[in-house]
Amino acid sequence: MAEPVVQIKGVSRAFANVVALDDFDLEVPPGTVTALLGPNGAGKTTTVRVITGGLKVSGGSVKVFGLDPYREGEAVRKRCGVVSAKPALYDRLNGWDNLRYAAELFGLGENARIAEAAARFGIRDALDFRVGTYSTGMKTRLALARAVLHDPQLLLLDEPTAGLDPESARAVLALIDEMATGGKTVLLCTHLLLEAEGLADQVVVMDQGHALIAGPPAELSKRFWPNLVVLLDAEDRETLDEAKIFEGVLAYERNGHATIQIDDLARIPDLIAYMSARGVRLTRVEPHVPTLEDLYFAVRNKTRPAVFKRSQTPKSTEQDR
Repeated sequence: MAEPVVQIKGVSRAFANVVALDDFDLEVPPGTVTALLGPNGAGKTTTVRVITGGLKVSGGSVKVFGLDPYREGEAVRKRCGVVSAKPALYDRLNGWDNLRYAAELFGLGENARIAEAAARFGIRDALDFRVGTYSTGMKTRLALARAVLHDPQLLLLDEPTAGLDPESARAVLALIDEMATGGKTVLLCTHLLLEAEGLADQVVVMDQGHALIAGPPAELSKRFWPNLVVLLDAEDRETLDEAKIFEGVLAYERNGHATIQIDDLARIPDLIAYMSARGVRLTRVEPHVPTLEDLYFAVRNKTRPAVFKRSQTPKSTEQDR
């Protein structure tokens, strides 16, 4: 297997009495999108700063492209594009000069595709204006254009759509997908779960500097939801309770509509017939695929959601906890 682009092992970092990272592990495979999910203060931004060599860790090890980013930061940062939550720009310069300066730092010279990068994020017509007059969203778009000027191998995005209008936010998400498809590696930090939905090859749920869980979304979902989940509704919702005793129903809950966990998709036609025979007038039978939001809150709560209050309780495993 290819070496991880980012490899963090047992890293700790504190600010005074505040622990930002605590025995934190992370591996980012090449050509993938990894999403760091968690509330403000979970340690996501600190992780980005550690990866770029902006912070020295107090314990553990960090490797980026096989290099120590704190000791070999220049070599690492040349291969990274970074967009922070509050990007540092030169307000007294116009957009052109901000991008030209970045191009010089990257050693691009006349090969810098400044206009192309700006057009990609819809700010080509604003480059003649001083950045101090830009809105928050325009500054974010300028920072994104700056981050991709040198065609980085690793793109680090910290809350990249904050302050953006829907069209610009969509352009950012399209960029992430495009870069990953082209073999680049993306690390996305966000607390907006819809940003990562459908994009992330790997999710890492963080809290108080720890990685609570990490892995491909589909595999993590199976850990929490090993069986099919089906939503049921009826004209008289109390009659849905008939499903409790149907063979193959492993869990049942009714909160308005009913949610069941069933052992086999093939049982659904028989379940419908069973309910109809008992006078239940069903209005909805819908298989439910858990979302990233479902997974996030299941992990954050460190327990299965209420939907899995079981009528027949199976043995738990250490992996499920």
